[in-house]
Amino acid sequence: MPGVLEHRRGYLRLMRQFTLDNGFFTVTDIQRSAGIPRSTAQDWVNRLLHEGCVLIREEKRGRSPARYAAISAMPSSTCKRIFTTVDGDMVRIYHDCMSGSCAAFCGYHHALAGGTLTNVERDGTLLAESARIGMNEINIGLAPLPAVGVYGVSRDGDAIVQHLHSIGGPAYSLSDMMAKADGVLRVEPRHEGNLVKGKVWTRALTQVTIGVDDTDSPGGGATFALALALLNHVTGIKGILPISHHIAMLNPSVFNKTAGNSSSFIELAVMPDKYDLLVERARRFVADEALSKEWGIAVRCGLVVPPGLREYGRKARTQVIARTVAEATAERFGITLSGGNGVIGALGAVALAGLPDDVLLDPAMNEF
Repeated sequence: MPGVLEHRRGYLRLMRQFTLDNGFFTVTDIQRSAGIPRSTAQDWVNRLLHEGCVLIREEKRGRSPARYAAISAMPSSTCKRIFTTVDGDMVRIYHDCMSGSCAAFCGYHHALAGGTLTNVERDGTLLAESARIGMNEINIGLAPLPAVGVYGVSRDGDAIVQHLHSIGGPAYSLSDMMAKADGVLRVEPRHEGNLVKGKVWTRALTQVTIGVDDTDSPGGGATFALALALLNHVTGIKGILPISHHIAMLNPSVFNKTAGNSSSFIELAVMPDKYDLLVERARRFVADEALSKEWGIAVRCGLVVPPGLREYGRKARTQVIARTVAEATAERFGITLSGGNGVIGALGAVALAGLPDDVLLDPAMNEF
C-alpha cells in the first residue's frame, strides 16, 4: 500500500504540472516524463479519472490522442513530508510543510494543546515535535482554544501512530491532505460533530547524527560545505531522510586548526536496516572528498544526548582533548568513529547536537 500511495502522489503531481503548464496532458506525456510503460500510464490515468482527480478535456479523434486535465491546480497537500524517529518510548515527529506559515500555525496550536507533546520547535518549513508514547486528552475548539493537537502517540509494529483532534482548516488537512504527504503510510479520519479525529501512521525510523571535522586544509575546503554535501549524498539512498545540518564552534584556542575551529553535524531519519550502509557510505564519501588526511566522522543513534556525552561537548569547547579520550567516550556511548584526529572534533559536534544555534555558534556559551 505505501508504494501505491507514493506512485499515486507522483503521477498526480506530474499531471497537475502538465495541466498548469499546457492546460492539458496526454498519456504519452505521463509515459515519457515518468519513464514508465504506456500501459501503466494509461492505467493510472484511468484510475485517477475514476477517483475524480482527472477529467477528459478532449476525446481521442483519429490520430489525435485524448487530452486530460487535473481537476485542481491547488496543491494536493501542504504537507510535503511527515516522518517519525523513535528512541525507546521517545518519539520525534517531523512535519515538512510547503509554507513556513503553515508550519508555524501547526506548531503554535500543537504547543497550545499540549497533549503528549513535550516540546515543539520550528526551523523554517520544518516542524519538529518531541513526544512520549502514551495518551493525554486535549480540548480542541474555536479560539481561544487550540484548533489542532496531538493527544496520543502509539506504536503499531514498525510504525508510529499519531492520534489527532482538529477543527476548521486543520480538520481539512487531517481528512484530505496528510495522507498525500511523503512518509505517511495511512490515515484514518472520522468526523464527530464539528471535530475531525484521526490516526496517522508513519514508519518508526532511527535518528542518526553524524559529526564531521578536519576535512579542510590551509589551501581550501570547508567542513560545513562537505557536511552539507554528505547530507545530500547519503539521502539519495532510499530509506534515509534528511533532517538538518548544523555548524558547531569548538575551542578557538586549539593550535591545530585551519581557521576558527568549527565542526559540523547532520541529522538523518534512517530505516534501521540502512544504518550499516549509511555508516559505510559516509566514511567513504568523507575520505574521498576531504582535503585533510586528519578528517574524522562520528556516528551516533538516538534522540537524547546523555549528560556524560554532553560534558564531552563542553570540554571540546574549553579544553584540548586527546584522541584517547575521544575514543573512550565514543566506546562508552556506542558511537562509531572513523578517520584521523578529526574524530575528536566530530565527536564534539555530536555531543552538542540538539542545542540552539546561538549556543552552537558561540563557544563561550557553555552553561548547558
